[in-house]
Formats: sequence, structure tokens, C-alpha cells
Amino acid sequence: MDKSLRLAFMGTPDFAVPALDAIVRSNHKVACVYSQPPRPKGRGNKIQPSPVHAFAEEHGIPVFTPVSLKKPETQKEFAAHQLDIAVVAAYGLILPKEILSAPKYGCLNIHASLLPRWRGASPIQRAIWEGDKYSGITIMQMDEGLDTGPMIDHAYLQLSDETTTASLQDDLAKMGGELIVKILDKLAKDGGLKSTPQDEGKATYAHLLKKEDGKIDWQKDAASIDRQIRALNPWPGTWTESGERRFKILSAHKTKQTTKEKPGTIIDRLGDVACGKGTVLKILKLQPDGKQAMDFISALNGGYIGEQSKIFK
Repeated sequence: MDKSLRLAFMGTPDFAVPALDAIVRSNHKVACVYSQPPRPKGRGNKIQPSPVHAFAEEHGIPVFTPVSLKKPETQKEFAAHQLDIAVVAAYGLILPKEILSAPKYGCLNIHASLLPRWRGASPIQRAIWEGDKYSGITIMQMDEGLDTGPMIDHAYLQLSDETTTASLQDDLAKMGGELIVKILDKLAKDGGLKSTPQDEGKATYAHLLKKEDGKIDWQKDAASIDRQIRALNPWPGTWTESGERRFKILSAHKTKQTTKEKPGTIIDRLGDVACGKGTVLKILKLQPDGKQAMDFISALNGGYIGEQSKIFK
């Protein structure tokens, strides 16, 4: 293919890096990268660029980090890049109409769900938590709504009882990179893209996660709690309490056991805990507040789970 597009890439976290990498290795020209401003990270709170920012700098691509895209001077600067198109992946800023309309072909978004299901901020986590059988990537033409624009293409991925947010994010990030390059190639060749409006009647929203979402309710059945743990680690994390101590629950899996014990009761030293509907969840790894992560028996032997309070609440 001898035709190429001049584009901006707009993204911030690790999820967006494989797509930028795929475009950089393609025939298309990344004229600039837009990313969230550098922020304090790590133990020393040292100011660090985002993963997308760092990748762009390593490849000699100009990086812009505005706090907002609403200022006229920022919009004028963006328009001055004379772009064919902009590709957006987990950028984290709202794109006003002046930005959306500046490139010749507008802006494409790489969204980590099968739209219109799971619009919004946490589609990967919600797909796992709600027990969806499939997730995937949607490439959509952006409009002023929240993930409401017409869809150009999908890529599907089957979920399993072992799928975690970390593993699904990695798989979808790779899929997004592969799919966006195919679409950019088609746009360069044909001079346009076909799209399909979203069915508003089927739309669901993956609202921004909060710390309290991680609190385990042992009245729920083991399968539901298992999905919650796989979905919400590493952030906001899942947690419970025993006695006066809080525990992060890092990994677990549902079992085929049944029990008549009260939900939250620690059944044995192997980490089996009674859940709702008589189901049982086995805790594999947990972390007492202020301590290192450990297996369940180590937590018992270390006295972190008291003999008189063998119940989670």
C-alpha cells in the first residue's frame, strides 16, 4: 500500500501503547501524540510521564499534554497539525466538537467492549464482573456523546472462568492495535469508512469504579464473588474484614462444595469460605493490612486471622 494517513494518537495508559506501537510500525505517519500530563507515581511520588507519553518520546514523536482541550489556543494548535484523522484510546479527556471535527476524517476511538454494551470508564472490569461470555474491541467514529458514535468494526474474544482484568486488558490492547491498523489501511485506500449506528436500546454503562466497589458481600454466591475478585484487582482491589483487621483478597476461585455455614464463615484451614446460596469460595492469596501478600494457611499460622474470629464480614 502506497497511501498513508497523517494522524494524531491520543491515549494515556498501558492499554493504549500496543495500538500506538502498531500504528508506528504501519505505513501511516503519527504526527503527534496527546496524553495526560505527567503525574507523581511510585514510592517517591516522582513526576513521571504516562506510558503512551514515554513510548512516543522513545520514538521521537512530539508529545502534547494539555490539561484540557477546551481552550481555544489548544484547539488552534491541534488544528495546525493538519491531520487526516485522530486515533483515541483511553485518553481520559473529553474531546469537544472543535477537536472532533479538526481532522479531515474526524476521530476514531478504540473502545474495550462490544458496543453498545459497556460504554464508559471501566468496560473491561464490568464484562468480567457481570459474567459476560464475550468481550472485545469496537472501533467507532467519535461524536460528542460518551461512546455513542457509529461503529465501524468489532473484534470478539471469549471470556472464561480464569479471565482477569490484567489478562483481558492485554488481549484487548493487542486486538485493538491490529484492528485499528486494518481500518486505517482501508480508509487510506477507499477515502471513507462504512459505519453502523448503535442500538440505544441495548446500551449499558460501565461507570467509574470506586473504592467501595471492592467490599466483598459474602451473602453473594461464590461465582459472583469470584468474578468480583478477578475484575477488581489490582484496582480498586477486593477486601474483607475479620476481627479488627482488613484483608485484601488477591485471588480465589469458586468450588463445587456446598455448605450450611453462615456466609463469611471460614470453613477450614485451606481457605474455604461459606458464601450465599450454600456455595463455597476458596481463597488462594490474601494480604493483611500492612503486610506482604501470602497464602491462606500462612495468614492463619501468622495469627492474622484470629482463632476466635474465624469469620469474614
